[in-house]
Amino acid sequence: MKKLPVILLIIQLLAVTASAQNIPQSILRQKTEERLRELLTKSPAVTGLVAVDLTTGERIAINENILFPQASAIKVPILMEVHKQAHQKKFALTDVRKIKPADVVGGTGIIKDLAEDTHFTIGNLGTLMIALSDNTATNSLIELVSMENINATLKSLGLQHTKVQRRMINAAASARGEENISTPAEAASMLELLYKGEFINKKVSGDIVATLRKTTRETSRLADGIPVNVSIAFKPGILNGVSTEWAIVELQERPYAIAMMESYKVERQAERVMEEASSILYQYYWRLGNASRYGTYVDPKLMK
Repeated sequence: MKKLPVILLIIQLLAVTASAQNIPQSILRQKTEERLRELLTKSPAVTGLVAVDLTTGERIAINENILFPQASAIKVPILMEVHKQAHQKKFALTDVRKIKPADVVGGTGIIKDLAEDTHFTIGNLGTLMIALSDNTATNSLIELVSMENINATLKSLGLQHTKVQRRMINAAASARGEENISTPAEAASMLELLYKGEFINKKVSGDIVATLRKTTRETSRLADGIPVNVSIAFKPGILNGVSTEWAIVELQERPYAIAMMESYKVERQAERVMEEASSILYQYYWRLGNASRYGTYVDPKLMK
């Protein structure tokens, strides 16, 4: 039998040793994925999920490339385009836009409850669009930056499936299939870009994340599985039969992003899938951030 060179034997030994050292974390990840798959399989809805470890880039993905209607979660890429064009000096976030009564639409938000003509800075319209999910503010910003430009920016980022195809509160367009769409994979990629400061630059990305932190926590389903002392920057969306949420969970020891989406939901069945998935993921990332690679809980500061 031909003997292996000593260097190859050393490499193999190191590989085996490294693999053995990582076994506990590998098993933890496997158990986490199994729990998530079981949860999503039991639901009658079509469900997709991508979670990204923002420390390592490692992903947990289930049905990550399925197209889902986004409801109000699509307001994240709209906000990104607003900040991009402001950075390009096409306008300033302090510029004022007029909202006439004819521009007002229903659904979520506060502008519909205000009397007569109203005036808002572009920056404040962005805050209203995210924090209160204001549909009138959203439509004003879509008109400002254009759907064509939003979609061109998404395409330039390599996001081929995320599209803004209609304004808010347009049931006829939705029925024609002109839906605002994305996938868990692409939504998670956007969140990762923003967290890392890689959309335009760190300041622009940071400003967008800061706006996402203003969303009312009570509107988040994912927040149900996350302790109240952990900050989240997120945007949820709801349509008939559809629930979506994009979130950056700012867990100090192990920040992570989640994009989770449901469609074809059945009323009063599996209504807490997002909440339970969020709890499973929080437990997973908390343990990674607070334990050694062997599973001993230690002060995270000592692991650096």
